[in-house]
Amino acid sequence: MSTLAKAMSKFRLAVIQLHVSSVKADNLSRARGLVKEAAGRGSQVVLLPECFNSPYGTSFFPAYAERIPGESTQLLAEAAKENQVYLVGGSVPEEDEGKLYNTCTVFGPDGQLLLKHRKIHLFDIDVPGKIRFQESEVLSPGNTLSVFETPFCKVGVGICYDLRFAELAQLYSKKGCQLLVYPGAFNMTTGPAHWELLQRGRALDNQLYVATASPARDETASYIAWGHSTVVNPWGEVISKAGAEETVIYADIDLQYLAEIRQQIPITAQRRDDIYTVKEGLN
Repeated sequence: MSTLAKAMSKFRLAVIQLHVSSVKADNLSRARGLVKEAAGRGSQVVLLPECFNSPYGTSFFPAYAERIPGESTQLLAEAAKENQVYLVGGSVPEEDEGKLYNTCTVFGPDGQLLLKHRKIHLFDIDVPGKIRFQESEVLSPGNTLSVFETPFCKVGVGICYDLRFAELAQLYSKKGCQLLVYPGAFNMTTGPAHWELLQRGRALDNQLYVATASPARDETASYIAWGHSTVVNPWGEVISKAGAEETVIYADIDLQYLAEIRQQIPITAQRRDDIYTVKEGLN
């Protein structure tokens, strides 16, 4: 491996677990400061949490919704350019032609918009006696896969509930992604039960890195996020994990290690496409 190739096979990822309040301006200011902090520690890719500019809840989405470009995405573009990072902007409530979406924007080091991912799978659940939540009461789903390229690797994007769908991760893997990022806000019921388990499953099934960014836990909020933002490696090991409070966690992504894992256990070559397959739909 050449010196350049070896240098490009590793990069630092930062995951920001942001404390999100009801004051949008404070959320944006704090996010900007933490992106700068992450870049100052050598991060080349930075990930923000789901609904980083807004409290999470169907009653909040209409009030905090913005068009894209808008106030929040303008700040993301500026922060990416100022700090020369790939910035995965968590998600914001987006308004477009009378519909609302839960949308992740990604900006390159030049401040240009690389993609816009609208949450594909809406969070509609009912666990009796514990939690009921229906995003579809106010949100519309996205209908496209979202992949962006960096000098290091391709990255696939999902939002929160998208994590539960193994087929989406498989399609991203087939498209050549070596890192999947999921801004997400699991709650105090599903968080302790499934948050880490799902991430390790997606990473292990596809032999790639998985990173999740949660809002910090706020016990006074109407929807209490579990926190515990995490990075998992292709062996299924947790290599970085936050607690419940606001923090920034870091992970050094090693693509040579990923290649070695895939060589040692070559499941991609061993798949029986003659018996089963996962295909991208036409829309």
